Amino acid sequence: MQVSFVTADGITDHPADALDGLLARTDGYVWIDVPDYDAEADAVLADRLHAHALVRQHCAERNFVPTVHAYEQHLFVILHAPLTGLGGHVHVLELDELVGDRYLVTVHGPRNPIVTREQATEETRAVRARIVAGRLRPASPHDLAYAIGSAVARRQSAAVREVASRLPAMEAQVMAADFHKPEELLEQLFLMRHELMTARTMAAQGHDIQARITSLEGHVPEEARRRAADLADQFERVRSLGDGEVQFLVGVIDLYQTRVTTKMTVAMERLAVIAAITLPVTAIASVYGMNLIVNDETHVPQLLLVLGVMLGISLTLLRWAKRQGWW
Repeated sequence: MQVSFVTADGITDHPADALDGLLARTDGYVWIDVPDYDAEADAVLADRLHAHALVRQHCAERNFVPTVHAYEQHLFVILHAPLTGLGGHVHVLELDELVGDRYLVTVHGPRNPIVTREQATEETRAVRARIVAGRLRPASPHDLAYAIGSAVARRQSAAVREVASRLPAMEAQVMAADFHKPEELLEQLFLMRHELMTARTMAAQGHDIQARITSLEGHVPEEARRRAADLADQFERVRSLGDGEVQFLVGVIDLYQTRVTTKMTVAMERLAVIAAITLPVTAIASVYGMNLIVNDETHVPQLLLVLGVMLGISLTLLRWAKRQGWW
């Protein structure tokens, strides 16, 4: 747990036991960043910030749906960001925010053990770096929460753009595919769609959460509600971008599946022609072999007659299949 104090001059770090004194100061506000929720963080939320038991429960557990709860002393918000892992798996990175008049608490996770702490805290570390460098001066906890929310929206947008950057190469493979192993290319296409849909869903849910905050007039200051409206617009733009890329990718998938299906249909028609030609020949050969060849030697005229009949039937069937347009 990292306890910091943000002022107009920048940000400074402090030990956890100095929290009471920091909360009493009026020249800035407290930022508590919790990479891993533990008993110490739970005690701070319960005893120092008087957080509701449901808030602490949400911080301790994984939440796969964003939410917002307004309390008398603070606002509780859950947001999600995507992280693409191995094999096309998309990790859901959870960020819980407790926004009060004098403090902001950011809680990361719980997270998959595969996800590192650096990956899970990318947004808060980036915002902190901007404050340290003097490029950002958030005047209130709501301003700081807005900056972090914007970083989440940028991460969602980056996930969509990363997939979009791979789409032209995949489209080229679809156009030049030889159809020998269609399952591999189809699997890659569907995994890309999964990545896009995950980022798109997170953005859509983030938009709904921020839109809800804009209506909380009795709990959220007007300036913070304007910030929430801008965040809602950012998430909406990411959702719209994701929708466009999903539609394009679905078109590529449909094109490839249509070409594969057409190829298989043609192959089945050709197999049907082969079966139609060979079936009567096979039948004659079976009957002839079982019932007619009973002599000690081959009767050449008889054999030639039967072979001629087989050839005639095959040619007749080929001509009929041609008229039917099978080949």
